[in-house]
Amino acid sequence: MDPVQILEIVGAAVAGVAVLGGGGWALLRRGRRQDGSDEREGTSSGTSHAGSSTATRERPAAPTWSDTLTAPAAGSDSATADPAVPGVPASPTETRPAEAEELPELDETVVVPSPDEAAATPPLETPEPAADRMVRLRDRLSRSGSLGRGLLGMLSRERVDESTWDEVEETLLLADLGPDPTDELLEALRRRMRVLGENSPAAVREVLRDELVALVDPGMDRRLAATAVTAEDGTVVPSTILMVGVNGTGKTTTVGKLARVLVAEGRTVVLGAADTFRAAAADQLETWGSRVGVRTVRSDRDGADPAAVAFDAVAEGIAEGADVVIIDTAGRLQNKKGLMDELGKVRRVAEKALHGAGVREVLLVLDATTGQNGMQQAAVFAEAVDVTGIVLTKLDGTAKGGIVVNVQRRLGVPVKMVGLGEGMDDLAPFDAYAFVDALLGD
Repeated sequence: MDPVQILEIVGAAVAGVAVLGGGGWALLRRGRRQDGSDEREGTSSGTSHAGSSTATRERPAAPTWSDTLTAPAAGSDSATADPAVPGVPASPTETRPAEAEELPELDETVVVPSPDEAAATPPLETPEPAADRMVRLRDRLSRSGSLGRGLLGMLSRERVDESTWDEVEETLLLADLGPDPTDELLEALRRRMRVLGENSPAAVREVLRDELVALVDPGMDRRLAATAVTAEDGTVVPSTILMVGVNGTGKTTTVGKLARVLVAEGRTVVLGAADTFRAAAADQLETWGSRVGVRTVRSDRDGADPAAVAFDAVAEGIAEGADVVIIDTAGRLQNKKGLMDELGKVRRVAEKALHGAGVREVLLVLDATTGQNGMQQAAVFAEAVDVTGIVLTKLDGTAKGGIVVNVQRRLGVPVKMVGLGEGMDDLAPFDAYAFVDALLGD
């Protein structure tokens, strides 16, 4: 073959390879650029969503009664940890000198219904789910909702100046939030609003919701000790709950509602009518208990020793193998020192029947509409009987709402339940997120 022809063939082949190689390299680079762009876009998108101040935040599911009753509350006086909840340690039981107080003599006036009498009750009703109750709470609070609507209106103004912040402060104080929480909320809102750089209603609502939830403190342990435990001497004793509060707060009614919930959740319950001073208090409690087949230990005469009734109620709970004993106490006036001392005696005597296990819960029932007067009551009761949790009643459209934060701060214990009205199902576990949403009218 002619050498020239050979050179032409080789040149053509080299050119073809060069063209193919160039095209492949271009395709490869284009692919790499696309991959890199996708990665950067994905990163940018993720950052944008994560950093958005108005992004929708997930809320934990509303607590059910089963959630609320699964473990003893932190700081309870149980002798042992709840065996159903690994990792929950028992709190030390307060010890008192044995000679400090004699065991009460048997009170022959205390009446314990027979099992046949207690069983002669109407069929057990199933309580309304807790989530449905909080829906009603949101509806009732949002109707008055002056706190949430007022704050949103102020902070969404075209110009938010110092006079606006003064109005915000006044609104929070009038809502019974308390001075220290008010200062904290104001500082947090000012900081967040500066960072946010806008005051659209949606953005302000999200900031306000976050800061109010933080104040209400969703991390507090709001579980209720409602499971029998084993005392140090091996005796199985019921979880004993002492209900305290002044007259008119709905204490006895709350005892009945709680008993109904406990029975529906599979707990066996005994009630102790230790309010022996208020006329018909024991009758009222016995009526509530009869609706759900729960026995009520009571005295058949007014003015009987309430500590003796409490002791007998615990003893009956142990004999019956009950899970829970709830003791209703008299609505004591917080300025009557003798009566407050007697309330402390009721607790101590009840504990003598518990083989050293101690009272597991002392629930203070407060009227949410009483404001600062309720705060004074809370402080006195906490000093007398070591309150472990709070039940806020009448928390509907008439309540200002700030008392939730104020009373938790003052006592260092959580709001565990809220009363929504007079109905049998108007008691719900407290849910910080649902409560704040209700205040904001969501």
